[in-house]
Amino acid sequence: MDAGAPDLGLDEVGLLADRVRRRLYDYIAAQPAPVSREDAANAAHLSRSLAAYHLDKLAAAGLLDVSYAHPEGRGGPGSGRPAKRYARSAREAAVSLPPRNYVMLANIIASAADAAAPPEFRTALAEAARREGRALGENEPDVGMALRTAGYEPVTDDEGGIVLRNCPFHSVVREHAELACGLNHAFVEGTLCGAGTDPARAELAPAEGRCCVVVHPETAAPLETATPSEERA
Repeated sequence: MDAGAPDLGLDEVGLLADRVRRRLYDYIAAQPAPVSREDAANAAHLSRSLAAYHLDKLAAAGLLDVSYAHPEGRGGPGSGRPAKRYARSAREAAVSLPPRNYVMLANIIASAADAAAPPEFRTALAEAARREGRALGENEPDVGMALRTAGYEPVTDDEGGIVLRNCPFHSVVREHAELACGLNHAFVEGTLCGAGTDPARAELAPAEGRCCVVVHPETAAPLETATPSEERA
């Protein structure tokens, strides 16, 4: 079992204390695909050379992943060298002073639940996640803001649904996917319920690169139909 020790230390995370680097990092983290130096520089209102300097610092610290690709529509002989692209690293950072290893605790509990937990325990876990989500939704009725507060990084899609770009239980999902995904689903359902919207909008739909839950658009309320007595009146 992975003990869940943080991959990134205080020095690496401390790079984000610089406001310029934090702007670059936040922009890249919000994008669905790797970002070029030019796009990152424009978004942060920096020169390309200054943006490149900070981006490479973040990449060297493990906060960004680097890949190479030609601009869209360009390739083959004569197209030049592929340009750098930057994406948020999948490595995790959890800094606490003094050190606390809550990921280890979560993995221990998840391992025990997978190994020998009765169905009643899993039901109780899901209900606890649902209650926690409901409390969040009651305090923050804006569903997107509530899910952002919980670390899901919600993004609204073209149809008005919500895609969750981050899984707060990512470290546990790697070894205990069924359990963690069930807790995600219950938590999001609870959040929707607390915010006063239909919890059935949350669907368990695992996919690479995002949380296993998606939130479907809110449907319009059905038109009220008149009762027979009202029609006669």
